[in-house]
Formats: sequence, C-alpha cells, structure tokens
Amino acid sequence: MGSDQFETSAVADQADKLVGHLLRTDAKTAAFALIEHKEHTNMKPKNTICLWFDMDAHEAARFYAVTFPDSKVTAVHEAPGDYPGGKKGEVLTVEFTVLGIPCLGLNGGPAFRHTEAFSFQIATENQEETDRYWNAIIGNGGTESQCGWCKDRWGLSWQITPRALTDAVAAGGGEAKRAFEAMMTMKKIDIAAIEAARRG
Repeated sequence: MGSDQFETSAVADQADKLVGHLLRTDAKTAAFALIEHKEHTNMKPKNTICLWFDMDAHEAARFYAVTFPDSKVTAVHEAPGDYPGGKKGEVLTVEFTVLGIPCLGLNGGPAFRHTEAFSFQIATENQEETDRYWNAIIGNGGTESQCGWCKDRWGLSWQITPRALTDAVAAGGGEAKRAFEAMMTMKKIDIAAIEAARRG
C-alpha cells in the first residue's frame, strides 16, 4: 500500500470513529432529554392557586374547563376521614387548570368567601372573545361589576380585559386618559368605544 493510500485510510478510520462517537453522544443526549421531559411533565407544579369553595369545587372546575381554552379538571380527591367542612368520602379537593394555570379547589365549607382581593385577569384579543367569556360567566348565575370585572356564581372575580384596553392605558398621555375615562363608564368592555376614545 502506498503512503497516500495509507494516509487516506487512516483519515477515513478517524472520520468513522468521530461519526460513531457523535452518534452515540447524540443518542445519549436525546435519551437524557426524554427522561428530563418525562420528569418535568410528571412533576407537580411548585406553585398552585388554592381556591376555597363551599362544597361545590368540582362543579366550578367543570364550568371553567368548558368555558376557557387550555383548561381542564385533572384530578378529584375524596376526604379520607371526617373534617370540619365535610364528611369522609365527600369530594375534598379538585385539581384543575384555568388557561394553563394550575389550581386546587378546596371544599372547605361556608367559613370563608371569595372577595375582589383575588381575581383572574383574562386577556382577550377581540370583542367576540370578550363577549363569549363575559356572557358565559353572567349567563351561569354570575353578576356584572364595573370596568370589565364580573363575578361567577361561586363568588370568584374575573377581569375580562381586552388587549386594546391595556395597550391604550400603557400608551400614556392623552390616549391613556381618554381610554381610562371611557372604561370607567363601562361594565363589559366595549373595544370599539375604547379605541374611539383613544383616538380622541
């Protein structure tokens, strides 16, 4: 074998070894990534919103699941024994998500009620989406409030807030002032009226 052929063969061997090493490394990396993904998806979230209900957490969670996208009931747990708010075997907690936010409904009884001190603020893209959420909440026994706020039948507060409103207020100056003044006269937010006020 000539020296040129020998060098070519040696280079080819080195290339084969390098490719094999890279393939093995990529396979290991992919395996670790898959394991990490599985661990991540199986982990309980570090922070969960716990909401107190008077024995109707499951009903509320089901309503949220059918009303908002990326929302679902994920688990229902019964009480293993009697407790101040209920009896053994009754639904104690309900795990659910609202627009991807993990929540826990706790059937604690009538001792504590929801207030406006806590609310979900839902950003909407247009009037149709704004109307849909607002009408779903009000039409299911909820009540209207002011400035895009409403309460559902369980007393939980919601802000149905079009991005057109938050963008107008964030603009500052006269635009923000006019949009803010228009908002103060509204219950459900009227996007066309907000945009008209912003233009002046």
